[in-house]
Amino acid sequence: MDQIAPITASQRTGVVKSPPQDPLRAAAQELEATFLTEMLKSAGLGETRESMGGGAGEDQFSSFLVRAQAEQITKAGGIGLAESLYHALKKAQTND
Repeated sequence: MDQIAPITASQRTGVVKSPPQDPLRAAAQELEATFLTEMLKSAGLGETRESMGGGAGEDQFSSFLVRAQAEQITKAGGIGLAESLYHALKKAQTND
């Protein structure tokens, strides 16, 4: 039986390499995700429910869930805070 050679990434069709992300944009998105995490916590997301709650495990790990949700909101476009921060940081960087 013949052996099948593995396909490398460059041989695959439709593979698009994303350009490396600008460090300023990454920092702005991180700040927005942190802000959204705190806003979601203030809104009560991640609080233990009184009935049918997850117990101690839910209390311990709910902050991770809230953070992941905030990161997904940011990745999906967020509330525009990251974009505003990015432009402000970019402008401050070019003015120096």
